[in-house]
Amino acid sequence: MEKDTIILTRKIQISLDCDDKEQRSAYFKQLFEWQDMVYRGANIVMTHQYVQEQIKELIYLREDVKVKLADFKKDPDGIFTSSKMNTTYRILSRYFKDRLPSRIISAMNMTLNKAYSTDRSAYWKGEKSLRNYRKDMPIPFGGDQVKLASDEKGRDFKLTLFKIPFRTYLGKDRSDKRVLLQRALVGQIKICTSSIKIVKGKIFLLLALELPKDRHELKEHVIAEASLSVEYPITVTIDRDNFQIGDKEEFLYRRLAIQAARHRLQKAAAFNRGGHGRKKKLQSLDRFKQKERAYVESRLHLYSRRLIDICVKSQAGTLLLVNQSSKEEVAKEDGFLLRNWSYFGLIEMIRYKANMAGINVILE
Repeated sequence: MEKDTIILTRKIQISLDCDDKEQRSAYFKQLFEWQDMVYRGANIVMTHQYVQEQIKELIYLREDVKVKLADFKKDPDGIFTSSKMNTTYRILSRYFKDRLPSRIISAMNMTLNKAYSTDRSAYWKGEKSLRNYRKDMPIPFGGDQVKLASDEKGRDFKLTLFKIPFRTYLGKDRSDKRVLLQRALVGQIKICTSSIKIVKGKIFLLLALELPKDRHELKEHVIAEASLSVEYPITVTIDRDNFQIGDKEEFLYRRLAIQAARHRLQKAAAFNRGGHGRKKKLQSLDRFKQKERAYVESRLHLYSRRLIDICVKSQAGTLLLVNQSSKEEVAKEDGFLLRNWSYFGLIEMIRYKANMAGINVILE
């Protein structure tokens, strides 16, 4: 049965709500220690998960060796002393007990088991290599650990995590973050397993919220046929109506203009004044790279939003992406298309927004 809710994640910048310099340093030290333990523990868990699964594939073992991944107390053929989920929890507890809060360990174990289950089939077929987590991995925790409170000025919010005080920094944010935080504060929406990520000294809260799907009067027999192309990012046909969203001039040419500007800077970087390191000399290149990424992401969000709005207005309950599989095969062989046309990113955004609106997406 299809769920009536969806998990929405928002990236919110937060800062330590503490004026004491020594205490702030202690909080930062604690967070960095937790981050280090989380990343090491994640790699350990993934290794154990993979080894457990591969025991059944070791054909050179004796035939009478029991290899069923189950608790031997519940199944006589089982090789575990506890449930499969609990095996990795015990590993994490063994390494990090009394150094990492138990709620972080529980959230880690649940998140990593879900991640492994998602890619399990691909590992078995040899289509993917085992995930490798980096040192900047987010620190997960249960949603019940977030203690939200209103700020005195009424613009931002305060929150406490594991007795560490934080304050949100929303600034001139024009998205729905403030509204969602306000709804979470009064209990209208539920906070799910979230995480904290530290990037270049800045702290970000990856807040996961469970929201009800938007209710629209949609008809399943009304089908919207959408075609993705370079000339027009999205062309939609619903009955006799035809809509074109975006054009080549707006998306592709502007993206190529940003790339050309970056290429000119790249050639000129050789003549930049030295003495301040490679990072300083290439700072302008990194800025244009971020500009291109931000421009593409904003366009794809806009195109997918307009497509879903058209479907909702026309009461189309089914969205068919026409000939998409063949187009992706062509794009793989064309280096220009592969580099400059974000098929996969656009489809993911369409799927996400369609799921929020209750529209069924079919890839042809």
